[in-house]
Amino acid sequence: MNQERLLQVLVEPRVTEKGARAQELHRQYMFKVLRDATKPEIKAAVEQLFKVEVESVTTSIVRPKMRRFRNQAGFHNAWKKAFVKLKEGHEIDFLGGE
Repeated sequence: MNQERLLQVLVEPRVTEKGARAQELHRQYMFKVLRDATKPEIKAAVEQLFKVEVESVTTSIVRPKMRRFRNQAGFHNAWKKAFVKLKEGHEIDFLGGE
């Protein structure tokens, strides 16, 4: 796979309450990824960037939501979410703590 493409696949980590629960219970981490990213690309990107071993990848599309501001209606964009499950003994530290 193209190294440049792998660096662009992961847009940002999603740190939410649901993601924190999944991280504690199931060793799963949540990422916002490119809409056209495939599971093998996501797996390779996480393994390369964080130096961990990935067990599985699950993806879902977050549908656009309608939002109103004053009398204008608009939509938030749709995006793709990836749940990455790591193998036993591996973990990702986003905060850089000890």
